[in-house]
Amino acid sequence: MDQLNKFGQLKALYEEWNAQINVISRKDIDQFNERHLLHSLAIGLFTSFKPNAKVLDVGTGGGFPGIPLAILYPECQFLLIDSIGKKIKVVQDVADRLGLQNVKAQHIRAENVDGPFDYVVSRAVTRLERFYGWISGKIDYSRFANSGLYALKGGDLDEEINEFETSYKQLQVNRFYLDKYLKDEFFETKQLLHIN
Repeated sequence: MDQLNKFGQLKALYEEWNAQINVISRKDIDQFNERHLLHSLAIGLFTSFKPNAKVLDVGTGGGFPGIPLAILYPECQFLLIDSIGKKIKVVQDVADRLGLQNVKAQHIRAENVDGPFDYVVSRAVTRLERFYGWISGKIDYSRFANSGLYALKGGDLDEEINEFETSYKQLQVNRFYLDKYLKDEFFETKQLLHIN
């Protein structure tokens, strides 16, 4: 099954799971491709994960951004974690049904995961300072120049960034990617922070 086929099957798989448990809000499931698939894939437009890299998705929820990125980068190994067990059950089922052999899902807190990883990804998990405390010792910066944390965030981040004392790059998702392909107010405040 090729990548486009796998991307094309995602919405139906999540609709099936959503009928059983609330994985994605009803409002967002109707706009699944924009609010989950394309939003997750925005990371892949700013950087490219290197072959054989180890990627940790913290607070993956239903599998975002990890599942779309695992489809995009089949040569990388992904560990998707969340502290809510029923969400990890969904993630593992989706990965299995898509034949994503590069994905493992684990019901565990970030503080308890053994590293190192080349990349850590997340989507709107918690404030940066707290989040970075969970993962700072788990990133191996020695293998790839673009290693680090790639965090998709939304809203006004000024206060959150001001309390965070590590260097970072801040990229607006709308300007770099979705302005060209998709006009959607959802993306107007979406940003990607890269901390390396």
